[in-house]
Amino acid sequence: MVAACLLVVLFPATFLKSGYFRFEVSVNKEVFFGLIALLTVANSYIVSRRFQYRKMRQQLISATIQNELIRLQSFTDPLTEVYNRRSLDEMAGRYISSARRRKTPLTFMLVDIDNFRDVNSRFGHLTGDVVLAEVASVLRTSVRGSDAVVRYGGDEFLLILPESTADHAARVALRIAENVRGWNESGHLKNFELSLSLGVAEWHEGVSLDDTLNLADKEMYAMKHEGHTPTSAAK
Repeated sequence: MVAACLLVVLFPATFLKSGYFRFEVSVNKEVFFGLIALLTVANSYIVSRRFQYRKMRQQLISATIQNELIRLQSFTDPLTEVYNRRSLDEMAGRYISSARRRKTPLTFMLVDIDNFRDVNSRFGHLTGDVVLAEVASVLRTSVRGSDAVVRYGGDEFLLILPESTADHAARVALRIAENVRGWNESGHLKNFELSLSLGVAEWHEGVSLDDTLNLADKEMYAMKHEGHTPTSAAK
């Protein structure tokens, strides 16, 4: 646009043909073609710089997305596709900060697969991995989108339930029981019935995450030793 305007000025022209005003500019050929060359070089430079800035911006966006994907992958368990133990501190810290700020309840639920060693010994470790992935799927479908599912240990999972009390966690346990029963009725493993033990603990201000999880762990093992699993409780 700048070049076009300058060319209009450089060419002898009449801006107003009504006879009231006439403006002319005369230059020799050397000056004219020199200005044309200068404008061409300047325009090429501006265009090239724009392409460079656009390329740099695209590279920056791509690198940012790639770094975020790498970060998320480092927090995801590749087998079960839920959060891994490494992500727990960040995830729990985020939920606790939200609960503290909004003054809402926060509940943690530990889930353990009963007799999981029998699965590995009877059906092999590959089948055991499939069962772990299936349990993770059961848990994901039993909670809300705002909840988090974490693979806490080998065959243990942790559910983080924001804005939830122990009473709400009990309803989550019933949904888990229904989904477990449906899994068993589908006959995925012959002569094997999946069952889970659960432990629930509410987080309270002034109580550490470790202490809260210890309470959930004690309740989970008490349920396991008593033989009360979500599957049996739902029957």
